[in-house]
Order: sequence, then C-alpha cells, then structure tokens
Amino acid sequence: MAQFDPSTFSPQIIWLVISFAILYIAMSRFALPRISRILEERQHKIDESLKKAAAMQSEAQAASEAYDNALAKARAKAQDHMRNAREKAAQEASQRQEVLAERLAGDIQAAEKRIGEAKGDALSRIREVVVDVAGAAIEKLSGEKPAAKDVGSAVDDALGGRS
Repeated sequence: MAQFDPSTFSPQIIWLVISFAILYIAMSRFALPRISRILEERQHKIDESLKKAAAMQSEAQAASEAYDNALAKARAKAQDHMRNAREKAAQEASQRQEVLAERLAGDIQAAEKRIGEAKGDALSRIREVVVDVAGAAIEKLSGEKPAAKDVGSAVDDALGGRS
C-alpha cells in the first residue's frame, strides 16, 4: 500500500496540510459564520418568545386576579340577596302566621259561642224531653196518662232550678 510507504510520506503531509488549510479557510469564512448567525438568530427568537411568554403570564395572572375578585364580589352579592330573601320570607311567614292566628282565634271564639248556644238550647229542650219521658214512664207503670201540667211541675221540682 502506497500510504504506508515511507518514501511517499512527505508529499502526503504537504497535501494533508494544503487540504486542511483549504478546509479551515472555507469553514471559517463561510460555514462557521453562517452557523453562528443562525444560532444567534435562534437564541434571539427564544429570548423574544420567553419575554412574550412572561408578559402573557403576567397578563394572565392579572386577569385571573380580576376574575377572582369579580367572582368574590358576585358571591358576596348573591349571599346578600339570599340573606335578604330569607329575611323577607321569614317576615312574610311571620305576618301570615299572625293573620292566621287572629283568624283562628276568631273562629275558635265563634265556635265556642255556637257551642254555648247549642248547649243552652239543648238544656232548654231537655226539660221537654224529660217531661215526655217521665209522662210515658208513669203511663206505662200506672196504666193512666198523667196530666202534662202535673208532670211538668214534678220535673221542675226535681231539677230544682239546675237548668
């Protein structure tokens, strides 16, 4: 192999140096500046994106705080409305209960009056029933019909003014 022949080492080294020099010049003048510029542009875009993301994050944080504040205000307002509605309903229920109690008291009084009248009426009629029953009993026992006047006076004496 010609590469391992020591007599050809010096021309190989010269061509190696020339090749590396050309490659180094081409890389340093053309490829590396272009790659460096692309990397700088990419880093600049990343930095800009990070700045925009930080700005958007702060805006989102502010919007979130505004939302939380609005939500807290809305909840407080809703709780006030609920409390007012409960108080109003309790007040209306209390008023209705008072009206109902007054009406029921009136109904109870009227019923007691009717019961009293019915009791008085029943007690006044009871004398007539007792007179009839006593007359029928005397007639059945004695076989004679007693005078209604006599039975009435006997019942009055027996009741003794209890009516």
